[in-house]
Amino acid sequence: MSVASDAMADRDLVLLDSLIATEESVFLGRTAESRRVRAECADVLPGGVASNWQDAPPGAVWISHGAGSRVVDVDGTSYVDLHGGFGVGLVGHAHPAIVEAVSDRVRKGTHFAQPTEDVVVVARELARRFGLPLWRFGNSGTEATMDAVHLMRAATGRMKIIKIEGSYHGHHDSVQVSVYPDLAEAGPAGHPHSVPSGRAVPPALAQLTLVAPFGDLAAVERLLVENPGEIAGMIIEPIMMNVGLIPPPDGYLDGLRSLLHRHGAYLTFDEVKTGFAVAPGGAAQWSGVRPDLLCLAKALGGGVPCGAIGGVPALMNLIADGTYEQVGTFNGNPLTMAAARAVLTSVLTDDAYRHFDRLRRVMTEGAEDVLRRHDLPGYVRSYGAKGAVVFHDRPLLDYRDFAAYPDQWGNAHWLYQHNGGVFLPPWGKCEQWTVSVQHSEADVRRFVVNLERMAASLRPR
Repeated sequence: MSVASDAMADRDLVLLDSLIATEESVFLGRTAESRRVRAECADVLPGGVASNWQDAPPGAVWISHGAGSRVVDVDGTSYVDLHGGFGVGLVGHAHPAIVEAVSDRVRKGTHFAQPTEDVVVVARELARRFGLPLWRFGNSGTEATMDAVHLMRAATGRMKIIKIEGSYHGHHDSVQVSVYPDLAEAGPAGHPHSVPSGRAVPPALAQLTLVAPFGDLAAVERLLVENPGEIAGMIIEPIMMNVGLIPPPDGYLDGLRSLLHRHGAYLTFDEVKTGFAVAPGGAAQWSGVRPDLLCLAKALGGGVPCGAIGGVPALMNLIADGTYEQVGTFNGNPLTMAAARAVLTSVLTDDAYRHFDRLRRVMTEGAEDVLRRHDLPGYVRSYGAKGAVVFHDRPLLDYRDFAAYPDQWGNAHWLYQHNGGVFLPPWGKCEQWTVSVQHSEADVRRFVVNLERMAASLRPR
């Protein structure tokens, strides 16, 4: 960057700090009831929330209800919901097909710990969409990725796995490694250290999870060569979703599969976020690369807790013959399967994906126009129902790029959107928008209007 560019960047950060303070004051003034409820329940809920992810500054927002494309908080404010429950909400809220399916199932019983017909319908549709023949179910993305790691280990007898630096794959120990590592601990960019994500992860277990930068085949090959016959496989988001949104370099995913197979290891796609969102058959369809295992959750259940893992016979038959026991009291739960069947057969149709494409174009083109007209650093990445504005002067390629650009941009953007009636996922620097089949063009244009307001505050004319 030039001296002039450096000066502009410094000026932007100073101004952003001021704008954040102003917008936080507005936010806190609008959410008094959320603050009251949180304070009153802190004696029974640690931190006054149900999940640490709900505890986003400047305060947790308690929701009363949702309908269609909107949610309403306990203060009575209605928002266009682009949070989508961290990507769950492709169907929107209270979709008639989901309401009917779940209501009908409730009257017939919601739990038997035995299979029901809907399990078969859902499994066959997943096999059709993702090109993997065999499927099992769970209750979350964490369970799905845990099963994937277990299956790769059971198939090979090897205990080490590879994951990408900066990627999140759930909160089981094997993948709670180098999620958002401090760069002082993270080691060389091309050969990162395995950093436990908090004191609860045993350091010895973390050393079984080797870490590579996204998009770098040579780094993965180096790990395979340095650990001959020890690596069971690799788990990866095919489009990196934990750091804004980073697509893979051309040939990278196919190259990974070939490289891992040459070393007797397997490839798992974590499509908890990308599955259904970027294409009907997820990033596997989008990229044309079929992994050995594929993990789903979030959008599959239409708002009901869910998880699924699909794979090739060489791995999934280890479940059938008892080599690996994939179990869970609520696996294939009738309520979840009824909702998933409705999602797959009635809601996420070809028309739905055409709708996503239309909304994505409105948001992407509108946001790009705002950035260009106001000379703001940034660009837009969007696929299917998902997208993100990244406020950086060059495309992010991996976690180190993500860590290097300032937090203030995403923080300010989230506040401007929220105060302007659009609910994005907290921590705007790293999360994506999600549109639903129930969003309208007017809904998503509000996102562009709010971005324009932020841009005008930074570059007044």
